[in-house]
Amino acid sequence: MPDDRPSTLITVSNPRSPISEAYRTLRTNLEFSSLDKPIRSMVVTSAAPEEGKSTTLANLAVAIAQAGKKVILVDCDLRRPSLNQIFNARGAPGFTDMMRDDTLMTKPPLQDTSVANLRLLTSGTIPPNPSELLASRRMSEVIAALQQLADVVLFDAPPVIAVTDAAVLASKVDAALLVISAGKTKRDHAKKAKALLEKVNAHLIGTVLNNVKGEASLYQYYSSEEQK
Repeated sequence: MPDDRPSTLITVSNPRSPISEAYRTLRTNLEFSSLDKPIRSMVVTSAAPEEGKSTTLANLAVAIAQAGKKVILVDCDLRRPSLNQIFNARGAPGFTDMMRDDTLMTKPPLQDTSVANLRLLTSGTIPPNPSELLASRRMSEVIAALQQLADVVLFDAPPVIAVTDAAVLASKVDAALLVISAGKTKRDHAKKAKALLEKVNAHLIGTVLNNVKGEASLYQYYSSEEQK
């Protein structure tokens, strides 16, 4: 994904920009990579912190919702949740509250967003044992419950090298997407992240190269299109 973002949710603030088009291209690539078995649940993670995974996931969720699919975006980064800030939403009740409250299984504490078809399940109360929570059988039940309410459920998870949360969650969903940052992610870290996901038999559907400098000619093309 190109760098130089004017706002976190570029797909909302400037949907005709080349950056927004890049997210739509990512959406299309994911669709074509799973024609025989559509992805119903996917986790997005990164190799290390500060590589733009949450921003990438949020914009991808918007792009999918803009295509007419019902999307639930879940903040499972229980170490440093951020989706509530990106969407200006309350942090709780959320995912962890659903994990421990049976009444919320039938009526999850989903929050509407400004984007049609996109609802948010924030992290909720931060637990002392995120990895154990995500590894539980209850987690599989939560995924199944959310899938009944949307076409696709997207999960934000911590960096896969830092803690085991992302690998644990990736083993329970249909696919995993790895975000790496151009000029920042170390090659060894990217390889280790890929190996950790493969070790738990996660379906690593691809990688997103983040913070790529856009070409001036591309920006000029889109600017001329917007003026027509």
